[in-house]
Amino acid sequence: MKKGFPEGFLWGGAIAASQADGAYNQGGKGLDTQDLRYFDAAWTKEERAMYKNRRINGEKYKKALTDNDTVHYPFRWGIDFYNHYKEDVKLFAELGIKVLRTSINWARIYPNGDDEMPNEEGIQFYIDLFDECHKYGIKVFATILHYNIPVNLVEKYGGWKNRKTIDFYVKYATTLFERLGNRVDYWLPFNEFNAGRFNPYNGVCLVEDQEPDYVNAIFQCLHHQFIANALTIKAGHEILPGSMIGGMIARFTTYPATCHPDDVMQMILDDQYSNWFYLDVMARGKYPAYIERYFDKENIQIKKEAGDDMILSENTIDFTAFSYYFSQVSTTKQGWEKTAGNLIMANKNPYLETSEWGWQKDPVGLRITLNQIYDRYQLPVFVAENGLGAKDILEADGTVHDPYRIDYLKTHIAQMKEAVIDGVDLLGYTMWGFIDIVSCGPMEMSKRYGVIYVDRDDEGKGTNKRYKKDSFYWYKKCIECNGDIE
Repeated sequence: MKKGFPEGFLWGGAIAASQADGAYNQGGKGLDTQDLRYFDAAWTKEERAMYKNRRINGEKYKKALTDNDTVHYPFRWGIDFYNHYKEDVKLFAELGIKVLRTSINWARIYPNGDDEMPNEEGIQFYIDLFDECHKYGIKVFATILHYNIPVNLVEKYGGWKNRKTIDFYVKYATTLFERLGNRVDYWLPFNEFNAGRFNPYNGVCLVEDQEPDYVNAIFQCLHHQFIANALTIKAGHEILPGSMIGGMIARFTTYPATCHPDDVMQMILDDQYSNWFYLDVMARGKYPAYIERYFDKENIQIKKEAGDDMILSENTIDFTAFSYYFSQVSTTKQGWEKTAGNLIMANKNPYLETSEWGWQKDPVGLRITLNQIYDRYQLPVFVAENGLGAKDILEADGTVHDPYRIDYLKTHIAQMKEAVIDGVDLLGYTMWGFIDIVSCGPMEMSKRYGVIYVDRDDEGKGTNKRYKKDSFYWYKKCIECNGDIE
């Protein structure tokens, strides 16, 4: 019987290029869709909730295309990881992480998305970054697409609505396999696949008020992404035999609000439509019957080409991955109290505490999720994201005291350990935003996840200097003792 985390367990941290790199106009990079998201640090709390840009509209999109401002576009400056990666990786090595999950920016490799040849300066950046990781014995977990695609693909082709985007994406992924393959240990074609349904601008780059049939367009884009994902797995396995290529969702763990059978049935449906559908296609290689019923009920009609079903069935993922931040309840009752969550508004569970941003903290839900996913697919699992967003205070002496984050990590890792003892084949844990980055949803620096503090505010002002929080030292000890934190 297992007693805890296996030897060689991959403790790590995760970031996204769009939220960390900055340098949006350096190194030959093209404009990408995340570069267009507008934020004003002067907004009140109420205005931030109203304008947080989860649903970008045509007017804001068009203005951003020609706006050279950087202050109001936080993803254009991030934490300037692009120019500070050497000192940051050195800090990561001091922390003791075994794996770094980061994304590769498509617009840095193919600035327009449809370029004939890749941008060599962009490729060299990732060669240098990954070599720097390996210098310290840190493995690389590369996300091929973490939301942002080159703007030109949206302008010229309509983005993921157009099947041509599959070819552009597979060409991009193939370039990564050929040029960076020996430097990457784990590959993830798409971040949080179900984001396309619940945050369509980020996930599938759709502008809502530009779509006559928004929901149908979402599922058509998702189908194209499923095919791109499968063809990428095919190319990766051919170019890099034995490579590990996974599939990821944002996990919305849900419980029935009551033991009434209707609530239990609603929980099953919510799980299917919000979570399992995406992993079922990637891991089992076909559209499940329940989604065909859903499509029929909602009059959703997606266009497939001959051979699509075979492409999906022959090219399934090698491991599963998910982000986990909160849980919710499912109910048929109207008027149930809502609270915030990753990508969605959730039904509130009265037994759980919430974070400053309203996300419900549920460590046991992580164990539940790990058991559910492993039982369903019998594939190795990666906890690709998990963490607590909070407002941290940098003291005059350069310290940051964040006991709330230590408690969050401690309780979640303890439940993760229980899941391993349960028999879950868990590969690793990459804590989300382990160095402070621009938060994806609200676009604020002040919503901090890291164990490393970055001195920048919501306007991008500050020294950009890095500081170790109390949680840095706690996580370092956790890694050193391989999660034996009791």
